[in-house]
Amino acid sequence: MGNIFDKRGIVPPGSMQEQGREVFDTLLSVAATTGQWVRLERIMSFGEEHGEWYDQGWDEWVMVVRGEAALECGDGSVTELEAGDYLLIEAHRRHRVLRTSFDCVWLALHLGGEEK
Repeated sequence: MGNIFDKRGIVPPGSMQEQGREVFDTLLSVAATTGQWVRLERIMSFGEEHGEWYDQGWDEWVMVVRGEAALECGDGSVTELEAGDYLLIEAHRRHRVLRTSFDCVWLALHLGGEEK
Protein backbone atom coordinates (compact mmCIF):
# COMPACT_ATOMS: atom_id res chain seq x y z
CA MET A 1 0.00 0.00 0.00
CA GLY A 2 1.20 3.51 -0.76
CA ASN A 3 0.18 7.02 0.22
CA ILE A 4 0.13 9.91 -2.25
CA PHE A 5 1.51 12.30 0.39
CA ASP A 6 4.31 10.00 1.68
CA LYS A 7 7.63 11.84 1.38
CA ARG A 8 9.81 8.96 2.62
CA GLY A 9 12.42 8.24 0.01
CA ILE A 10 11.77 11.54 -1.79
CA VAL A 11 15.00 13.27 -2.67
CA PRO A 12 14.89 16.87 -1.45
CA PRO A 13 15.39 19.76 -3.91
CA GLY A 14 19.02 20.47 -4.71
CA SER A 15 20.09 16.83 -4.99
CA MET A 16 21.56 15.12 -8.04
CA GLN A 17 18.42 13.05 -8.74
CA GLU A 18 16.08 15.99 -8.88
CA GLN A 19 14.68 17.32 -12.19
CA GLY A 20 14.42 21.07 -11.67
CA ARG A 21 12.39 21.69 -8.53
CA GLU A 22 10.20 18.65 -9.04
CA VAL A 23 10.48 14.99 -8.07
CA PHE A 24 8.85 12.38 -10.32
CA ASP A 25 7.71 8.99 -9.00
CA THR A 26 6.14 6.41 -11.34
CA LEU A 27 3.29 4.73 -9.47
CA LEU A 28 2.09 2.50 -12.32
CA SER A 29 3.24 1.66 -15.84
CA VAL A 30 1.36 -0.91 -17.93
CA ALA A 31 0.79 -1.72 -21.58
CA ALA A 32 -2.82 -1.09 -22.61
CA THR A 33 -4.63 -3.51 -24.91
CA THR A 34 -3.84 -1.13 -27.78
CA GLY A 35 -0.13 -1.72 -27.19
CA GLN A 36 0.42 1.82 -25.92
CA TRP A 37 1.81 2.48 -22.47
CA VAL A 38 -0.26 4.01 -19.72
CA ARG A 39 1.81 5.57 -16.95
CA LEU A 40 0.68 7.19 -13.71
CA GLU A 41 3.13 9.55 -12.02
CA ARG A 42 3.12 11.38 -8.75
CA ILE A 43 4.95 14.68 -9.06
CA MET A 44 6.01 16.65 -6.01
CA SER A 45 6.82 20.27 -6.84
CA PHE A 46 8.81 22.52 -4.56
CA GLY A 47 8.16 26.01 -5.87
CA GLU A 48 8.83 25.19 -9.53
CA GLU A 49 9.14 28.26 -11.76
CA HIS A 50 9.35 28.41 -15.55
CA GLY A 51 9.85 24.69 -16.11
CA GLU A 52 11.00 23.16 -19.36
CA TRP A 53 8.68 23.10 -22.38
CA TYR A 54 7.04 19.79 -23.33
CA ASP A 55 5.59 18.76 -26.71
CA GLN A 56 4.60 15.15 -26.15
CA GLY A 57 3.27 12.74 -28.75
CA TRP A 58 0.55 11.52 -26.37
CA ASP A 59 -2.27 12.90 -24.23
CA GLU A 60 -1.60 13.67 -20.57
CA TRP A 61 -4.25 14.09 -17.85
CA VAL A 62 -3.04 16.07 -14.83
CA MET A 63 -4.60 16.79 -11.45
CA VAL A 64 -3.38 18.94 -8.58
CA VAL A 65 -3.94 16.92 -5.41
CA ARG A 66 -2.45 19.47 -3.02
CA GLY A 67 -1.22 23.02 -3.41
CA GLU A 68 -1.47 25.30 -6.43
CA ALA A 69 0.06 25.46 -9.90
CA ALA A 70 -0.09 27.35 -13.16
CA LEU A 71 0.46 25.79 -16.59
CA GLU A 72 1.43 27.86 -19.61
CA CYS A 73 0.70 26.70 -23.15
CA GLY A 74 2.58 27.57 -26.31
CA ASP A 75 -0.17 29.97 -27.37
CA GLY A 76 0.48 32.08 -24.23
CA SER A 77 -2.62 30.96 -22.33
CA VAL A 78 -2.19 30.25 -18.62
CA THR A 79 -4.35 27.83 -16.61
CA GLU A 80 -4.42 28.29 -12.83
CA LEU A 81 -4.96 25.07 -10.88
CA GLU A 82 -5.65 24.43 -7.22
CA ALA A 83 -6.28 21.23 -5.25
CA GLY A 84 -8.89 19.12 -7.00
CA ASP A 85 -8.52 20.77 -10.42
CA TYR A 86 -7.65 18.59 -13.39
CA LEU A 87 -7.30 18.93 -17.14
CA LEU A 88 -6.38 17.01 -20.27
CA ILE A 89 -3.35 18.20 -22.21
CA GLU A 90 -3.75 16.94 -25.74
CA ALA A 91 -0.87 15.40 -27.70
CA HIS A 92 1.51 17.96 -29.20
CA ARG A 93 0.09 20.83 -27.17
CA ARG A 94 3.24 22.67 -26.14
CA HIS A 95 3.15 23.36 -22.37
CA ARG A 96 5.23 23.95 -19.26
CA VAL A 97 4.82 24.48 -15.54
CA LEU A 98 4.86 28.23 -15.02
CA ARG A 99 4.88 28.06 -11.22
CA THR A 100 3.80 25.91 -8.26
CA SER A 101 3.42 26.29 -4.54
CA PHE A 102 6.16 24.73 -2.44
CA ASP A 103 3.87 21.86 -1.36
CA CYS A 104 2.31 20.98 -4.72
CA VAL A 105 1.46 17.32 -5.37
CA TRP A 106 0.22 16.27 -8.82
CA LEU A 107 -1.02 13.13 -10.47
CA ALA A 108 -0.11 12.81 -14.15
CA LEU A 109 -1.63 10.07 -16.31
CA HIS A 110 0.29 9.61 -19.57
CA LEU A 111 -1.84 7.96 -22.24
CA GLY A 112 0.89 6.65 -24.55
CA GLY A 113 4.60 7.27 -24.72
CA GLU A 114 7.35 5.03 -23.44
CA GLU A 115 7.60 2.48 -20.68
CA LYS A 116 9.30 3.88 -17.56
